Amino acid sequence: MAEQFPLRLVSSYMLAAAVRHLVFERVDGQAFAFAPGQFIQIHFHYADGKPTKRSYSVATVGVGDATPVAQIEIAVSYVDGGAATALLANLQPGETVNASGPYGRFCLFDNDANQRYLLVGTGTGITPYRAMLPQLRRVIAARGCEVNLIFGARNEHELLYDADFTAFEREVAGFRYYSCLSRVPRALPRTQDRSGHVQGLLNELQPSAEGDIAYLCGNPNMVDEAFALLKDAGLPVPHIRREKYISSK
Repeated sequence: MAEQFPLRLVSSYMLAAAVRHLVFERVDGQAFAFAPGQFIQIHFHYADGKPTKRSYSVATVGVGDATPVAQIEIAVSYVDGGAATALLANLQPGETVNASGPYGRFCLFDNDANQRYLLVGTGTGITPYRAMLPQLRRVIAARGCEVNLIFGARNEHELLYDADFTAFEREVAGFRYYSCLSRVPRALPRTQDRSGHVQGLLNELQPSAEGDIAYLCGNPNMVDEAFALLKDAGLPVPHIRREKYISSK
């Protein structure tokens, strides 16, 4: 059963014009155990006193297993008029929020035996893949599988954690980081940049029913369209793992 606990804001910075990275620690001083790919929920109240909550994937880069971490990092997209935005955009270091978790099964499975992972994300849907990086390093070394990370954004300024993924690609053979930019290309294009949406790159990578497992996270329309594409390519439904990010007010 998921725990409930208060979190204290340690620090924050803007990842993009409308996305903030927040670093929390538990007020009780306890470490936080989670599997990369899981999320927490932030609990708060609307102005009329009605309780509500929002879900955020844990972005913390741990050691690649369930070893507890000292800090919980999340990325928050600002929504015009959003109640969670009003809370988290103005939160100052030392202030607290109530949380619970971890939740979810959007994780790498120990019994996976695939030859390649296709990790697809848009917006803050890229966050769980950041937490998976140490685990991916270990899986690539142990099984020799390939990992293709595919990030869809409108322009390079919206490529959240771009430096983290770029550095990881330099360090780890077998990891490829693709950027699909739908509106404006990078000022200094990279070999793995593409124009357009992630669905076009998925077609280029020729999904394999026998060798691939895909993860889809982010915009619901992207998730639905990519799911249909992968299913048409023959991937079994259990090998297409999905998590949709829906902006709520």
